[in-house]
Amino acid sequence: MAAERDAMEAAVCVRLRVMRERWARGTRERGGATTAGGGPAGGGGEAAEEVSALQALPIDVQLNITSFLSPQDLCHLGSTSCYWRAAVQDPLLWRYFLLRDPPFWTSVDWKSLPDVEIFNKAFSEVSNNVLYDYMAVFKKSCLQSRSCLKSSCPRYGAVTSFLQSLVTQAEPRFAMFGLGLEELDDLVQKMMTCPEILLVAGLPQRRIHGIGSGVSFRFNNNQEFNILTLYSTTSVERRRARAEQAVVVNKMFCKENSIVGNQQAVHYNVIAQVKKVCKVVDGFIYVANAEAHRSKHDHQEELALAMIDPALGPPNRPLLVLSCVSHVSVKRIPCVYMAHQLQLNLLQPWMVQDTVAAISELLSGIEWLLEEADCKNAQ
Repeated sequence: MAAERDAMEAAVCVRLRVMRERWARGTRERGGATTAGGGPAGGGGEAAEEVSALQALPIDVQLNITSFLSPQDLCHLGSTSCYWRAAVQDPLLWRYFLLRDPPFWTSVDWKSLPDVEIFNKAFSEVSNNVLYDYMAVFKKSCLQSRSCLKSSCPRYGAVTSFLQSLVTQAEPRFAMFGLGLEELDDLVQKMMTCPEILLVAGLPQRRIHGIGSGVSFRFNNNQEFNILTLYSTTSVERRRARAEQAVVVNKMFCKENSIVGNQQAVHYNVIAQVKKVCKVVDGFIYVANAEAHRSKHDHQEELALAMIDPALGPPNRPLLVLSCVSHVSVKRIPCVYMAHQLQLNLLQPWMVQDTVAAISELLSGIEWLLEEADCKNAQ
């Protein structure tokens, strides 16, 4: 991917350099034609466009400067001159942004995930007859655009939340599970011991046979919600597996073999106790191990999809994926790639949020999950 990104950057520079030379030649020709017609250069007819200081910079410097601009800023730049309008409309520029920027995004959701073909298509396949509007894809997907869209939501949302608070209703319940929960540091313990991030509103009580009711938390000192933590092993087994760096055997699922066509296929079903949980929760939290050096887990996507099978409860319940690493210095799988690895494009609604075991990034994901659960319950 890095080599593809470097090749794309070089191609963008070549494209911009050719475009600038063509634009400069056209400007000189228009200026010369105006002078030959008897008027002053730049006066009468179409005036020659003045070269700005930014346009005069080397192309690679221009590209570096534009990399710090949001899509909205780039569009505004395109309205300042003919040169920049042509530059910012170049699909190759936006495909370069799509290869360069997503590895640094900290979240992605079902509305903004770029198609996997954008990342897999070879550079040599890109031409002027492109299949994608790369500018539109980038503007829809990037964090700045999603933040602006969220901040522009109607202000009556707070009033609606206040009116809903007057109605007595059960707190939303979410089932939390996943390989990251088993293999990394105890995320739940840290959630329960960080009141500055999440305040514990209720201690566990056993209401579901074999599982328990989980822990109730209070978000922003307002809305309460309950998390049912589903471990497939005991705490002793998890500590031993971490110390030995061994793969934890997930006991929440049973493996079944079947014949599809002429080939044998393997699929997973959840055990009876877990099915009871799936029928009563309002959504799911999947904790994925996003550490790059420990990312090769067989059937990870099958386990996640088996848990949120619509046959086990109401359809279209929200799924929050916490793409978790144990420490900020650990190399991680970018959230965009994690979404494609888990085949989340088959589902909706969902969100992937980068998280460190210190859980300081957790609140954005929890806020999204509660909003989606409220929308689902309101329907």
